[in-house]
Amino acid sequence: MSNLSTPVFIDTKIHYHILDGLRGVAALMVVWYHIFEGYAFASGTHIETLNHGYLAVDFFFILSGFVIAYAYDGRWAKSMSNKDFFKRRLIRLQPMVVMGAVLGAITFCIQGSVQWDGEKIAMSMVLLSMLCTIFFIPATPGANYDVRGNGEMFPLNGPSWSLFFEYIGNILYALFIRRLSNKALTALVVVMGIALLLYATLDVSGYGMIGVGWTLDWVNFIGGMIRLLFPFSLGMLIARNFKPIKVKGAFWICSIVLVAIFALPYFENYESVNICINGIYETLCIALVFPVLLIIGASEQTTDTSSTKMCTFLGNISYPLYAIHYPIMYLFYAWLIEHQLFTFAATWQVALAVFALNILVAYLCLKLYDEPIRKYLAKRFLK
Repeated sequence: MSNLSTPVFIDTKIHYHILDGLRGVAALMVVWYHIFEGYAFASGTHIETLNHGYLAVDFFFILSGFVIAYAYDGRWAKSMSNKDFFKRRLIRLQPMVVMGAVLGAITFCIQGSVQWDGEKIAMSMVLLSMLCTIFFIPATPGANYDVRGNGEMFPLNGPSWSLFFEYIGNILYALFIRRLSNKALTALVVVMGIALLLYATLDVSGYGMIGVGWTLDWVNFIGGMIRLLFPFSLGMLIARNFKPIKVKGAFWICSIVLVAIFALPYFENYESVNICINGIYETLCIALVFPVLLIIGASEQTTDTSSTKMCTFLGNISYPLYAIHYPIMYLFYAWLIEHQLFTFAATWQVALAVFALNILVAYLCLKLYDEPIRKYLAKRFLK
């Protein structure tokens, strides 16, 4: 979503409502993951709940590869040009990128325009950071416009790093990957899968997990590219060779599996083993479980009006929710730090309010901003 984005489907093609719903479930889990990240950030400890929530990004990437290949692969020989494709993707992605950057600047100013260590940041740097986020110019750690001082690529809206890689994936798809034969695409998937396995199990980042890509150094950039290219190309390969697997209750089963994957505890390493056990688990999730969930979700259709409405709603808010939730999280983190509150038990009412507020703001952004803007831009720039 982005790795979260909903493609512009050709009218004659099936719309995958269950995949929409699963993308929404993953987006909701990201919000919860970041809520619990707040307790760890405020107390200087590790995340102890929804430990693997960052794997939602890898799930978004495999969905993105699947739906982009499904929606666009057959159109290049007929009417699609690189220019047309990029215009469509910009119209789909960029409005919420802008909104996320603006909200990030607003929440940073509400916090007093100070870094977490209390250093005052000039308004000129806040505006520069906002503009850099809008145009996807990443900040290097320690740069003047790294306004929060966390080393994030986009310090006003941290999760924009994955949208940065999503754009890279879209560019590579249009210029290179879409031209690959099935054999060549399979080879790319295998090579990138091996790269992911080695990166994760050897713990190249030193994080003990695959949650990399958010800061601009070579280890994170390489890790981010691997996280993008393996699931994205795998999703494309599945779309090209799709064979349905009918499973009754697909949406509920896949949703439960997703939540379980994110919720399992962190896997500690054994002293006698020189590989990252957590990395093995995460590689298996990305390489085996996510493809199965994708295939099952694409094999079934919702069978009643209420399920269709729920999946549609979840799919519609998934990208806005992902794009705007973190600026609100910054305010939540600041509140936790100020009041020295470090547990969900002590703040569950506020946590639930933050969760609900994110959904409400995402829905308002969708209806009052994103959909009208995209409708205008499509009418203005698309034939």
